[in-house]
Amino acid sequence: MNIPDHIAFLAEQLLPQFIPKDAETTLSFQFTMVPKKTYRVRFDKTTVKGKVTWVLVGYEEVVE
Repeated sequence: MNIPDHIAFLAEQLLPQFIPKDAETTLSFQFTMVPKKTYRVRFDKTTVKGKVTWVLVGYEEVVE
């Protein structure tokens, strides 16, 4: 698994913890991977056939 796929996989696994309860249509959050690399991911909310879906639209490494 390459780095972008790994980041996407982890972001999708963490997503349920960050889904807002209000009507927001975008969200972002950060997480840290070993060894000490932090990434910020962005998701957009879409509706497909009446079902709400969050789609990963990008990520960036957070440099401290």
